[in-house]
Amino acid sequence: MNRVSFSRLLAGVALVALTHVGPAAAETMSSALARAYRNNPDINQQRAALRARDETVPAAKSGWLPKAGVQGQAGRQWQEVSGYPGSSGKFSQASYPAQIGATVTQTLFDGNRTANGVSQAESAVLAQRETLRQQELITLQAGSTAYMDVLRDTAVLGLRRNNIKVLQVQLQQTQDRFQVGEVTRTDVAQAESALAVGRADFAAAQSSLESSIASFRRQIGVDPKNLAPAQPVERLLPKTVQAAIAVGLEEHPAITGALHQVDAAESSVKVAEGALLPTVGVQGTVSRSVDSSGQPGYNVNSASVVGTLNVPLYQGGQEYAAVRQAKEQLGQARLAVDSQRVAVRGGISTSWGQLQAAKAAIVAYEAAVKAAEVALNGVREEAKVGQRTTLDVLNAQQALLNTRVQLVSAQHDRVVASYTVLAQIGRLSADTLGLNTPAYDPADHYDRTKNRFIGLTTADGG
Repeated sequence: MNRVSFSRLLAGVALVALTHVGPAAAETMSSALARAYRNNPDINQQRAALRARDETVPAAKSGWLPKAGVQGQAGRQWQEVSGYPGSSGKFSQASYPAQIGATVTQTLFDGNRTANGVSQAESAVLAQRETLRQQELITLQAGSTAYMDVLRDTAVLGLRRNNIKVLQVQLQQTQDRFQVGEVTRTDVAQAESALAVGRADFAAAQSSLESSIASFRRQIGVDPKNLAPAQPVERLLPKTVQAAIAVGLEEHPAITGALHQVDAAESSVKVAEGALLPTVGVQGTVSRSVDSSGQPGYNVNSASVVGTLNVPLYQGGQEYAAVRQAKEQLGQARLAVDSQRVAVRGGISTSWGQLQAAKAAIVAYEAAVKAAEVALNGVREEAKVGQRTTLDVLNAQQALLNTRVQLVSAQHDRVVASYTVLAQIGRLSADTLGLNTPAYDPADHYDRTKNRFIGLTTADGG
């Protein structure tokens, strides 16, 4: 088998292991990732979590708005009176007292707890958006890996199948030569052993492909069919590892999300400190009482406007403990940023090294395949004149097969590593890849939700 390019190899054997009925356009990496971006349940779950987080902003703003309520009561009251001046007996009466009233309360100052609570909620929303962005990044990376795994394992399966055919021919030729006394029974046994191992390797390759297909289905949402060759995305990467690290430290969602968590923790400290400050409010009440004080026909209308002031002096130390706890959580959030920076830096360095290693491996294995092909042809010719044994031929065939498999794996690793680097710097997204699918805009739901102070249906109509 002559050496062919990786893309031609994958395109040639892709249909061997995958079922494909009827003509259809090839599935590309871009179309597969677009499917994952639209339909992956992990992404959709995070989008729902973000929409739920958006609702914390109007909830926090409610502290600025008045609270209104209506109260009412009604019943029957019975009285018996005796010894009443001017009366020698008893008399009784029944009344039906009722009261209804409305109260409106407005907080004027609450130690800035509402303002700081709104800032905390807004920072938490921004942090949740970065969590969503990170999930999109993780899913796209996993989808690209699953895509390449199917291509690699399909190609390897084709190589293993071709190897069985070659070994079957080799065994038949060895048996024919044994019949005429050119080789020994040992040569036949060696050929039979090589064929048995080749069949075992083929079965293992089938198992690996099935596993990769299952992973593809889990990430993309459909079975892989007619996959087109994929190319690395090195054009989207910085030129040097130092530049990649600089981008990652600036843009990776794990870091930016942690920074928003710091902002939320700072606001949380201010909210806790606000509990130590006085609160000022005003309360308005109107009411009407019927048959008041048990006297039929005795009705009372009333209205009041009252200012309130509450100055906390000491509440058992709960507020002080809450402030100290919030400060410790702020320190934890700041340390989390440092931890994420270390992780991102390490991930970029590792994936960059893997990309460079894969590129170097491709060059080496291409040369190795060419040399192994020459060596195999030479060993076969020498075996015809008795200068090489059957085992020498089998070893040369196995060496060529292994080198071809390693070349396929190196091509796979290069594409996967390029997507991994793009993910590690925080730029693996539908927009960067130019996927043909509408981008999810988290600000759309937020803008429709942030000032909704009434209503039970969601902003999306749910």
